[in-house]
Amino acid sequence: MGSRRNVAVFGAYGHTGRFVVAELRERGYAPLLLGRDRDKLLALAQPGLEARQATVDDPESLDRALNGAVAVINTAGPFAATAAPLIEAALRAGIPYVDVAAEIEANHDTFTHFAERARAAGTMVVPAMAFYGGLGDLLVTTAMGDWTAADEAHIAYGLSSWHPTAGTLASGAVSGRRRGGRRVRFTGGRLEYHEDALPTLEWPFPAPLGPQKVIGEFTMADVVTVPSHLAVPEVRTYMTAKAAADLSAPGASAPAAVDERGRSAQTFVIDVLVRSGGTERRVVATGQDIYAVSAPLAVEAVDRVLTGRTKATGVVSAGAAFDAPDFLRALSAHLSLHVPLSTFS
Repeated sequence: MGSRRNVAVFGAYGHTGRFVVAELRERGYAPLLLGRDRDKLLALAQPGLEARQATVDDPESLDRALNGAVAVINTAGPFAATAAPLIEAALRAGIPYVDVAAEIEANHDTFTHFAERARAAGTMVVPAMAFYGGLGDLLVTTAMGDWTAADEAHIAYGLSSWHPTAGTLASGAVSGRRRGGRRVRFTGGRLEYHEDALPTLEWPFPAPLGPQKVIGEFTMADVVTVPSHLAVPEVRTYMTAKAAADLSAPGASAPAAVDERGRSAQTFVIDVLVRSGGTERRVVATGQDIYAVSAPLAVEAVDRVLTGRTKATGVVSAGAAFDAPDFLRALSAHLSLHVPLSTFS
């Protein structure tokens, strides 16, 4: 297979990285397996897959690793440590960069520090192209439809459970240290750090899930991606109380595979509501395994960038980079989308 199909995956042996490698192969790409641990890379390597050791504190190793790649997908957190070095390497190589970062501050850093350089280079940097950040942004953008602005966007995550990966826990610890133990929300058109207790309320998820207790202001990467291109001064995210408890439980266990694709039994419902004046629009998505679904999100993004199906250059979120409804339709094998008939009336 020619080098024009080589897509580098940094953190290829991680939990999400393995899903990304499998998705790339399924779509006819030749993944280049990148990471710092040579033994783990070699254990993952199969006939036709090339492993290249690289570390984020060694720019030359990253340059060698990206040689011949047409794009790079970063799946290795904490992204506060890995995103900037990989973006720098991608800019030097002149190739697009996509990551699956859920860290709010890391994504904010990407928009802040690389927007001008990526735009000047005529390339694309797409952060948070995953379940948190990217998918929420695509759903909000779809719900907005022909609106150019809205008063509020609400994204409610109905997870049946949440068995976090080691990467999720490590990334959360880094974000917690950066915030000094404070919490974050997006209100009044900006990120705001606070020490207020998070409220518990009931969210009216559609059937069959139905109303559930959720933690309000359980803030995720959507508060960076959505406002990066949509005029929405209030972006609020919610998490089912059970899943939030799973995440913070002592000794939380990692996801366990239950099918041939390696997915866990976890299911999810994302209920998105946007409001402008007295009018509301709503979009709902359902699926299985938040880590597994991040792979088709990231790979679809890379495929659209490489085939010219994009709307912008520079550092861009999913909703700004792509035709959001069309992108979601392309994920029909992984997501079910529900748009109430009254949404756009």
